[in-house]
This record gives sequence, C-alpha cells and structure tokens, in this order.
Amino acid sequence: MSYGIDIQFALQASTAYVPGPATFSHWARTALRERPDPAELTVRVVDAAEMTQLNRNYRGQDGTTNVLSFPITDLPDPTLALLGDVVICADVVAAEAVAQRKSIEAHWAHMTVHGVLHLLGYDHINDDDARVMEMREVDILKALGYADPYDAMDIL
Repeated sequence: MSYGIDIQFALQASTAYVPGPATFSHWARTALRERPDPAELTVRVVDAAEMTQLNRNYRGQDGTTNVLSFPITDLPDPTLALLGDVVICADVVAAEAVAQRKSIEAHWAHMTVHGVLHLLGYDHINDDDARVMEMREVDILKALGYADPYDAMDIL
C-alpha cells in the first residue's frame, strides 16, 4: 500500500535522543499496515516549549505531554488520503523512558504507533476502547520487535 509519511524535526532546545526519519517512517507504516487505502500523515518531533503551547491551545491543558494527534476529519475532497499529524515531544519521551525504565527506542516506537492509531480512529476515553487500542499497540509493537509497553515485567 502507498503511504506518504512526512517527518519533521522542530527541536529548538531539546538534547534528547531522537530516531531518524527512516525509523519513524517504518514505525508509522507498520501501524498503518492493515489500512487498505493509501494514507498520508506527518510525524513532527518537537521540544517541550512547542508541545506545551500545542497542549494549551488544543486541549486546554497546562504543561507538556508525550504525544498529540490531530486527525483531519473534514476534507474538501474525500478522495484525499490525508490522515493528519502526530506530534511527539522528545523531552517527555526521554524522561518517561527513564522513569519507566524502558528502552528509549521502544518508547519512541510506542509513542509513534499510539499517535498513528489515534489518526485511525482509536482512542482510550473509556476502558473498553482503551483495551482495544492497547491490544492493537501491543500487536504492532511485537511485529516491530518490541516488548509489551504495558507489561511491567518486560522493562529493562
């Protein structure tokens, strides 16, 4: 299937480890693998300042967060394959990986997959939806060679 994945790096102040564009594209393509139609999306890696601003502007939340997804729902041309944008905060991903004693690369993969699944309509607003989304994340991450991020026994 044809997937157009644009990777953007907008890090002004972060010194956190960030994977390269090919790695992000691989993770996103794997998350999209069951989508029968073409798709286009953007993965944007940002620092804490930009993520704080986005979190405030779009969610009304003060502070930063690990990942935000911005699905495109009202396309003027329904034949366009634009899914939306996934924005990931390098500083938060790095801090969470340390705090959760997880591999930084595995946590980047998880946040990328998580964001792409939101673009595909998955959410975790209620417990049932969260279980469905988490099972999907675990399946995709296993296909990528990573451990279950929700299993406390599978940490470093």
